[in-house]
Amino acid sequence: MSDSNGCIRPLPGPVNVCIKVILCVLPFAEFAIGAIYQRDCPRQPYVAIYLLVTGVVSIMLAVLSILPSHGHFGNHSAIWSGIVSLFFFCWFIAGNVWIYSIYEPNYNKTVSTENYCNKTLYLFAFWTINFNYILLGLALLYTCCSRLCLCGGD
Repeated sequence: MSDSNGCIRPLPGPVNVCIKVILCVLPFAEFAIGAIYQRDCPRQPYVAIYLLVTGVVSIMLAVLSILPSHGHFGNHSAIWSGIVSLFFFCWFIAGNVWIYSIYEPNYNKTVSTENYCNKTLYLFAFWTINFNYILLGLALLYTCCSRLCLCGGD
């Protein structure tokens, strides 16, 4: 997208498509992994719940972003989207605490049945959070670079 000065250009097509595909598939994967391994992390039971809720909230945000243009939801969609986004931000912070606080858990259930966490569940949650930070960093870098490179002469 570009602003009135034309300083920010859209991402190249293939990059844009890849990001959109990942962001469409990720909420369903979070929901599925959280549901499948719901009771497989006694060390921190909120890891699976974090994934379940994150998947559902992400899907809700996607649906709310479609509603204003395809329905009679009216001005309420902006309010609901803001509320859901605020919840999502707070939930993301809580997920960081739950996931990073037990790094790196015991993955072997036979050693300790109360102090382990399923490897697939934990690593998926861990890298999902890291992926969000990577995307945030890339978005900030892209915005800063496009403003400096394209607006430097203005």
